[in-house]
Amino acid sequence: MKLLEFEAKRLLENSGIRIPKGGVASTPEEAGEVARRLAAPVAIKAQILAGGRGKSGGIKFADTPEEAENASRT
Repeated sequence: MKLLEFEAKRLLENSGIRIPKGGVASTPEEAGEVARRLAAPVAIKAQILAGGRGKSGGIKFADTPEEAENASRT
């Protein structure tokens, strides 16, 4: 079975396993809203069914909601 990271986290959480707070965004604006809600530096991760996201630029970091929006655009 192949799962995206957010799907796996949802399964773990539904099984009673604690996971870090996060959220799923489909647009840059939603990424900014998630960052505002978390009120902390965030990681923006592309959701793909393959390994190597970090090496290919699929993971970016943001300290503010505005940075999260900009990072999710590129």
